[in-house]
Amino acid sequence: MIKALDDSGIPLSLYIHVPWCVKKCPYCDFNSHAVKGELPEKAYLAALLIDLEYELSQDSRLIHTIFWGGGTPSLLSPETVNEVMAYLHQSKRLAADCEVTLEANPATLESQKWHGFFQAGINRLSVGVQTFEPERLKQIGRVHSSEQAIATIEMAHKVGFQRINLDLMFGLPGQTVAQASADIQQALSLQPHHISYYQLTIEPNTLFYQQRPTLPEDELIWDMYESGQAQLEKQGYQQYEVSAYAQKGQACRHNLNYWLFGDYMAVGPGAHGKRTEQGICRYSKPRHPQAYIDAMTAGEVPALQASDAVLSEFMMNALRVKAGFDPHLLFSRAGVSFAEFEKLAEEACKKSLLQVSPQRIKPTPQGWRHLNELMLCFFA
Repeated sequence: MIKALDDSGIPLSLYIHVPWCVKKCPYCDFNSHAVKGELPEKAYLAALLIDLEYELSQDSRLIHTIFWGGGTPSLLSPETVNEVMAYLHQSKRLAADCEVTLEANPATLESQKWHGFFQAGINRLSVGVQTFEPERLKQIGRVHSSEQAIATIEMAHKVGFQRINLDLMFGLPGQTVAQASADIQQALSLQPHHISYYQLTIEPNTLFYQQRPTLPEDELIWDMYESGQAQLEKQGYQQYEVSAYAQKGQACRHNLNYWLFGDYMAVGPGAHGKRTEQGICRYSKPRHPQAYIDAMTAGEVPALQASDAVLSEFMMNALRVKAGFDPHLLFSRAGVSFAEFEKLAEEACKKSLLQVSPQRIKPTPQGWRHLNELMLCFFA
């Protein structure tokens, strides 16, 4: 049962979706569209500012994190990013230490763009490298080279970014444990502050789902995961989430807000938001770029949909965090009583998948290894 909630004390983030890419990757199931001709940047910017004005009118809290995701946000000009950031600063709604992340593809960046994004107020970069091996890059449809990826990270350091994430994938077609390990070694040599190391999964509505590649056996994939985990932790990158490793103080605060059931505004084509209004409500914006631009121009507003499976939604997110969560969050952010939680947690505890104490709820080592099985315990 969902209890009456208010948003006091719940952190607020902002997600900005940029839906265009140079080319759609065959494994990608995000709302992204290959650029055909000139990017409609002016119309997109106008729609985005209308969208932001509406979102800010619905909530009075400070924004603690911003994430420019995609798609490929680095396709935008620094001038567009600067205009949006200037609008947000003028609104006086940004926390003094607001974390501002922008996702970037190495093939879309040159030195002047790096400087422009930095000056616009981007203080955290997330660079989609995926792999440094040329053959693997071709197999997964990436449009950048290993050399471009290395140059991009080096340039980011030179410009002055103090927070850099590097995305790496493992379990790629034909990949060996040694090759996955070499990717991590190359990544470590570039000294990013954060590394996302995640497994390639085949999702519906992707080219790989229609034309399935041959992936390594499960045992090899697990070896890649464990080997990578050991390499990263040896170099001071602590795993704090299923696929996230950070140096001290470098965890992604935006993603932690998602996982620990904070609220987030959403602007841009297909962006999804979460709002606490006497319960948990979710909403989304039109997926297709032109439909989004038309809807914003016409002044259309998103419909709120109340969540009816709050406990399972909460646990699906919070159990991703290795350190677990404070039991108080069950009520303060999800409106779920501890008694309601206990009914479903009993089986997980019996299977030694979950540890429950008055101070902390978190997966056991066994539960961490069998996280999907643990999460299924909370789907009544």
